[in-house]
Amino acid sequence: MIVVHSSIPIDPDRFDEAKEFIATLAERSRAEDGTVRYRAMVDIEASATVRFFEQYEDEAAWTAHTESEHYEEFMDRLPDLVDGPMETVNVVNGEAHVHRFTADDLDGDSA
Repeated sequence: MIVVHSSIPIDPDRFDEAKEFIATLAERSRAEDGTVRYRAMVDIEASATVRFFEQYEDEAAWTAHTESEHYEEFMDRLPDLVDGPMETVNVVNGEAHVHRFTADDLDGDSA
């Protein structure tokens, strides 16, 4: 089982655009084989921050998600939508891995 929690601060001026894009990403991600749970929600303490909660059956399902067309499209657009540092916590086989990154880091494979 793989669990992922990501926090992404969205530029308030682009929030409506980002929200629609994220809703589509979440819908498509929930339909993937091996996805147990995939939710995107707004943080009640930081209203322009979106938090993703994801759960996959195994690493193969998680990898397939990160190689999907909708995920790659999201990652391509993300630098234009964010407003600050992001964080992803991946729990793989009971071990947590924390990744902190900025929009500038997204040119490579940071997440």
